[in-house]
Amino acid sequence: MLRPWASAGGVLFLAAAVLLLAGVSAAADEVVTCSGIVPMSDRADRISIADFGGVGDGRTLNTKAFREAVYRIWHLARPGGTLLYVPPGVYLTESFNLTSHMTLYLAGGAVIKATQDTSNWPLIAPLPSYGRGREHPGGRYMSFIHGDGLQDVIITGENGTIDGQGDVWWNMWRQRSLSFTRPNLIELVNSRDIIISNVVFQNSPFWNIHPVYCSNVVVRNVTILAPLDSPNTDGIDPDSSSNVCIEDSYISVGDDLVSVKSGWDEYGIAYGRPSSNITIRRLTGSSPFAGIAVGSETSGGVENVLAENINLYKVGVGIHVKTNTGRGGFIRNLTFSGVYVETARKGIKISGDVGDHPDDKYDPNALPVVKGILIKDVWGTNVQQAGLIRGIKDAPFTGVCLSNVNLRGKLGPREDPWSCSDVSGAAFKLCRYKI
Repeated sequence: MLRPWASAGGVLFLAAAVLLLAGVSAAADEVVTCSGIVPMSDRADRISIADFGGVGDGRTLNTKAFREAVYRIWHLARPGGTLLYVPPGVYLTESFNLTSHMTLYLAGGAVIKATQDTSNWPLIAPLPSYGRGREHPGGRYMSFIHGDGLQDVIITGENGTIDGQGDVWWNMWRQRSLSFTRPNLIELVNSRDIIISNVVFQNSPFWNIHPVYCSNVVVRNVTILAPLDSPNTDGIDPDSSSNVCIEDSYISVGDDLVSVKSGWDEYGIAYGRPSSNITIRRLTGSSPFAGIAVGSETSGGVENVLAENINLYKVGVGIHVKTNTGRGGFIRNLTFSGVYVETARKGIKISGDVGDHPDDKYDPNALPVVKGILIKDVWGTNVQQAGLIRGIKDAPFTGVCLSNVNLRGKLGPREDPWSCSDVSGAAFKLCRYKI
């Protein structure tokens, strides 16, 4: 059971974690940022989508223009790369790929809008760490804007918009007429040195921003929007990726705002690529599901995640760490600090019975190892249940530390303020729950 520390070793564990947090903080007048892991490239070579026949009237199909512009950037390979400028206007297009050493720059008032004709949407192979599409066996639809094996890619601008027009896909999902997994809005695979900033992403068919098998990724100053009833429209999902910085953004979607992942059951275990060194800072948003999540697909392992200065409104769960039997892998060294939650079903949930399986070939004896979770300086109002921590009987969660947590509200029916099982750790300064 969760209990106050009874040993000097436990006190030292907490002290070390607090000192670690202090070490990543700067003076009060400084803005702490991790965005320096990828410097912004200034491209001397600049072209416009209009140079390739692009028409921003909202009706003309611009697929040929985007694909030819990207081909030009790849083929000529200018020193320092090339910036592709999208002027104000609405540019309807099918999906297209990016290339290395490229900036996709959206002017203010520019909209890149996905066609709703799904009949020609390309299919690609499943990710090896998933073994199949996330929703259906077999392949999956390519993301609206896609890249594989890239380096030095920037998507930025003056808060222009990338619009997935996802309602046609959501309706097919609701009607169960899909044969393959829906496309993400942005997916970059096996890529590094990525910056995504100062763009509005809206109405994704599936997950919004999905860096998978990537390193050195910065996502900051973005707005991500989808209706709260849109299915599986996660905001940002770092997946088997390392050195990821997510900062200063607003997200309101139909699923988790941010969810750190690393593969699915036996496929993720075999692929064996963890997500590590993930920083999430100064994020605001709302969702009927989780604010900040880890999992449930964590079979390659997740470690070294810091989420701080988070403001969540009208969420299902504020902080959600989720895994399941058959997942294997590990979840370790997570820190959540300075989180405000206003109106939620649960403030904190750490659970070992969440998520489905890709097929019947998973190993039910592959138990995840969950240890070293620090949750500090969390407060909130109108929270139905402060916390639920439910480990796995044969693999209890260990080293879970709660410090200065104050979550208040009217208790939901048939719920205890706190529910804990198969977990050990410490609790300091938890609120006295008021009904």
